[in-house]
Amino acid sequence: MSVKFNLYGTLGCHLCDDALALCTADIPVEEISVVDIIDDEKLLELYRISIPVLERLSDHKKLFWPFDQAQILELL
Repeated sequence: MSVKFNLYGTLGCHLCDDALALCTADIPVEEISVVDIIDDEKLLELYRISIPVLERLSDHKKLFWPFDQAQILELL
C-alpha cells in the first residue's frame, strides 16, 4: 500500500511519539511514513521548531503540533 502521510519528527522526541500514537488511532500504520528530519538539512530547517508535523501527501496539507484527533479526522 502506498504511503499517504508523512509524520516528520526525530528520534527521542516524546511529542513525536505522542503524535504517532494519536495518528495511528485513525490512520492505518502502513499509510504513515515516519520521517526523521535530523539527517536532512532542508527538513531540519523547515521543521526544527515545529515537530511533529503530519503531512497529507496528496496535496501537502500539514498539521503542525499541537494537533488533536478532530484535526486528524478533518485531514482524512
